[in-house]
Amino acid sequence: MLLSSCFSTKFLTLAIQILYIIYMIDKINIRVYACAVKDKQVLTLFEEYAGEPLMKFPGGGLEYGEGVLECLHREFDEELNVQINVLEHFYTQENFLVSRFKENEQLLTIYYIVDIVNEEDFIIMDPCIEKTEWIDIDRPDNPFPLPIDKIVFDKLKEKYL
Repeated sequence: MLLSSCFSTKFLTLAIQILYIIYMIDKINIRVYACAVKDKQVLTLFEEYAGEPLMKFPGGGLEYGEGVLECLHREFDEELNVQINVLEHFYTQENFLVSRFKENEQLLTIYYIVDIVNEEDFIIMDPCIEKTEWIDIDRPDNPFPLPIDKIVFDKLKEKYL
């Protein structure tokens, strides 16, 4: 009896916390990212966001009225001054995720495998991007701080190694 009462209390507490989170969410933020892979390396960006250093894949937020592939092309043009060929859809986030930077936003992230068409024109255009780096996919660790980026990096290892 005591065990079931303890379980019921823990379950009820968890249910209340989940409902609190769900009802706080009043926005959805769709993010579209690219895995530009070359010679078993993937392109990463380093920037500061909300006061935190961040390593991430290139891409960004979907704007109203824009398709996901249009978003990806726009982000590469605006941020890195390059054109891309989208080769394939790679991963779409499957679970519920609250933004770590805006607690009222649910995130939905979509990833594509791309080729950079005009790499000779590559230049950082966005002042928020501190640097770019091609990182080895076969490195033993997973250097990404964001949870979905971590999943994607592991999936890149499965695909390319």
